Formats: sequence, C-alpha cells, structure tokens
Amino acid sequence: MSRLLQDKVAAITGGVTGIGRAIALEYRRQGAKVAVNFLDDTASWEHAASLRSEMQSISGDLDSCYYEFAGDISDPDVARRFVTSTAERFGNLHVVVSNAGIARFHEFLSSPDDLIRDHVRVNIQGSYYVTRAAGQCMRDLGTRGSIIGMASISGLTGSGELVHYTLTKAAVLNLMQSSAVALGKYGIRCNALLPGTIHSQLNREDLGSEQRRRSVESRTCLGRIGEPDDVRTTDEPAVQLCARIMLTECPAHSSLRALPCSWRATCRNMW
Repeated sequence: MSRLLQDKVAAITGGVTGIGRAIALEYRRQGAKVAVNFLDDTASWEHAASLRSEMQSISGDLDSCYYEFAGDISDPDVARRFVTSTAERFGNLHVVVSNAGIARFHEFLSSPDDLIRDHVRVNIQGSYYVTRAAGQCMRDLGTRGSIIGMASISGLTGSGELVHYTLTKAAVLNLMQSSAVALGKYGIRCNALLPGTIHSQLNREDLGSEQRRRSVESRTCLGRIGEPDDVRTTDEPAVQLCARIMLTECPAHSSLRALPCSWRATCRNMW
C-alpha cells in the first residue's frame, strides 16, 4: 500500500475530534509521525484517550510516532511550544495543520460581545500564532514544509447565524494567502481548506433538527452533509497538499472542487 507521508512529521491542532482527528489518523496510516494538540479539559482528554487507542491499532509503538500536547493555542506561548516540542521530539517538522476552532450559532443582532471576542481569539489569533510558529520552526530547520489552515466555505458564502464565525474563516483564508507570499522564499507552502458543513462536535446541536439538516443538504452539490473522512482520505486535500506528489505535479494556481466538503487550495508562491 502506498504510504505518501512515510517518516514525515505532522502537527495538528484540534486533533482529537472531528476533521482534525480524521486527518491525524490518516496521516499516521500514510506513515507520518503525528502530534496532536487539544484543550486541557476532561472532555478533550477523553477524546485523546480514544484516539490513542485508534493510533495503537495502526501501529503498536506509539512512543516513536505519536505525541500529545494539551493547551489552548490562542495563547502564543502554547502555540510555540506545541510546534517546537513536536520538532524536538521527532527531529523535524514537515506539516502543520492549523485546525482548532470554535463555531457557536447565534442570531447576529442579538449576539453578545464575548461571542465575537471568543471566535476571534481562537479562530484568528490561534491560527495566526500556530502558523507563525510553524513558519519559524520550518525556516530554522531548513524544511520545505507545508502549512494547512482550516478555513470554511462559509468564509466565502456567508451565513446569517454565523456572522461572528464566517468572518474568522475568511481571515484564515487570507492568512494562508499572505503566509504563502511571506514564506515562499523559504520553500514553505501554505494552503487553506474550505470545507462545507461537516458532521462534527461543532455543529452536532444545530444539525439535530431534521428541518435544519434537510435545509443544509439542499444547498450541497452532492445532496449530503460531509463527513470528516471526506477531508482526510488519500485522494483528498489534507493528504495530497503535503504529499511529495503534490510538490512535483500540482500547477501553481488556485483550485476549487465541488465536494461535500468544498475546498480551496490557495497557491500563490507555494509550489
């Protein structure tokens, strides 16, 4: 079986649930050494324990290929320590996926001030700190690495009940575009993934309504809500954006695919 990421080192924020978890597992299946970050709370540690069991089923010796780091990446020191400790543990750093984020549904005009503050702190500042730390680490190591930011298709289309969220995902897209320009001279590639609605813990309550679920499905090209595996599988972007084949065969232009998890690879000065 092809192992596209054999002996690569990958660090993933928000890595124990949803899309981040699916990516972490697939990276390991593809031969990567994987580090996951998550919040230091009871629920997150429970998710981490179950992820550890799944990782164990892929490869028995976790010490040599798997690493956990608890902490809030909206703290710049936590973001830096997660990235640098991953590189120190495994001796290199090839891929960083800035995936951690929050999404709380709320009507726009009645939204409390702390709602936008929380989303900006985690989704924008956290992504910024992780991307900056990844760039610094890869530059210092001389690694021609890959940084992937988890944006959202809603960052392009908007959403009436997620105004506070969609603007942060538009910011993640721009962060990857600008970072690609800034880091291209070091051979570091930066891309954004823009999933559509994906079944995850972020939207479990919202999609619990049958009417809401059908409404979302009716707006989706394939007529269904995406699953985390739509983003992580070997022929999908989370793997291909950091696999060697992408470094040699991908054209240097943007692309947009009509998947349940619509995604965009921003490719200015990256390949």
